[in-house]
Amino acid sequence: MTAILSNLQATRVAVAQAAQAAQRGDGEVHLLAVSKTFPAQAVREAYQAGQRAFGENYVQEALDKIDALRDLPLEWHFIGPIQSNKTRVIAENFSWVHGVDRLKIAERLSAQRPVHLPPLNICLQVNVSGEDSKSGVTPSEVEALAVQAAQLPNLKLRGLMAIPAPAADPAVQRLPFAQMRALLQQLNSRGLQLDTLSMGMSHDYTAAIAEGATIVRIGTAIFGVRAKAQV
Repeated sequence: MTAILSNLQATRVAVAQAAQAAQRGDGEVHLLAVSKTFPAQAVREAYQAGQRAFGENYVQEALDKIDALRDLPLEWHFIGPIQSNKTRVIAENFSWVHGVDRLKIAERLSAQRPVHLPPLNICLQVNVSGEDSKSGVTPSEVEALAVQAAQLPNLKLRGLMAIPAPAADPAVQRLPFAQMRALLQQLNSRGLQLDTLSMGMSHDYTAAIAEGATIVRIGTAIFGVRAKAQV
């Protein structure tokens, strides 16, 4: 048994236990394996262990892996900051984009999504902890952006994404995730039909699941300590 297979099995069990403890239904929480900085072979091993959805932060590194793994039916999620000059290749090569935080980016992704592909699933990134170092709209700005993004062709607005400030106390971890859940409910009460909360990583996914996460983005617990980033 490889380390990746063993780690994946342990992570799936832990995610399922967290979902059960939170009284979430089967299939409500999806595991996104964050493969950034790890080679294509590591992704292939995870695929052989049953994983299909992978998250990448760096455009060129992701494109190299996508090209190397075209023989596999993988679902690629772009989860990093989005530069305007990279929207075309992102729109052409990914099924999901989690970090949309400007209307301009959403408009470019919509205009550049190839017509032969299904609509691009997007999540709006919310800077829920108000950190200067993080991308994302403020909680007060998210509704206006959501209404505009939901009207764009070639995109499907699925929900919200956040990376809260780290906290060691599980009770403190839950607070921003609860705020995200409330924001999603608020948007749906305005007539939007959103079904996704992309939140929770290796260190806090249990708290995220307790507050309604539908996608948890886990890398270190599956692949191990990260190598140097490739931009």
